[in-house]
Amino acid sequence: MKDDDEMKGTKDDVQPDSSAKAPSQQPKSSKKRKSKEIAIFGNYRNYYGYRIDQELKEDPRIKVLKKEWFEGKDCLDIGCNSGVITITIAKKFCCRSILGIDIDSARIEDAYWNLRNMKMSDRKMRKKISEGEGAGDVNGVEHLVYEPPSEDPASSIPLDNVSFRKENIVQSPRPSEERYDTIICFSVTKWIHLNWGDDGLITLFSKIWRLLQPGGIFILEPQPWISYKKNHQVSEIAAHNYFNIKLHPECFQDILLDKIGFRTVENITSRLPGSKSGFDRPILAFWK
Repeated sequence: MKDDDEMKGTKDDVQPDSSAKAPSQQPKSSKKRKSKEIAIFGNYRNYYGYRIDQELKEDPRIKVLKKEWFEGKDCLDIGCNSGVITITIAKKFCCRSILGIDIDSARIEDAYWNLRNMKMSDRKMRKKISEGEGAGDVNGVEHLVYEPPSEDPASSIPLDNVSFRKENIVQSPRPSEERYDTIICFSVTKWIHLNWGDDGLITLFSKIWRLLQPGGIFILEPQPWISYKKNHQVSEIAAHNYFNIKLHPECFQDILLDKIGFRTVENITSRLPGSKSGFDRPILAFWK
């Protein structure tokens, strides 16, 4: 589940064009309509490549995260898409374990593909270092920029601590013993809200509370209400829920503190530098 306001699909995207066109123009128009991507859960393919400026080494949101929130801890990434952030956190912050979940099995396949390729790149790099060839150039995973190994212990992590699973966090049961120290939820709440309404949102927050260890951290990046308007026609269910939503994003902080039970919150960024439209919104860290 991820956000993409400009790549949205609407009912209008799939309606036949009623205007008269020359026969030579119609195949081109039809092809264009078929190329539109409609992702009713925000499960866009190549999401990170579209959202992150190509000259950046990593997702700009990573820069506001603190290593102590992840190092040696069990972590959960809700709505992991192709797993880019999940893998980056594992390497950079030395998690004990990190699980990425997503509603779309195709995105989970992408995530495992990215993980396999990053592991191969790591093995090639370590082999070159051991053979005295130096760092050299490594072809990493698409949309991931590989950084040469350093003295940082994270550079030698084999990524065996990373896993992915197809899961609908709102509807699926969770093992009662499953607990995490840190949970992240980036650009997901809008899609849960549009597909399952206010009840789905409260279910999400309640499950996150139960999944966190005492003293655990929940890191949330909610999409603004204006973003809902741009995507509410992706399905009839989304359109219906949009007009019945009472709990707008500006209320989420109060809900998590006053209703769900989190102790405190910190706004860890008011604007993320060097990012495209869509990543310039606050990220909030809640402590259980």
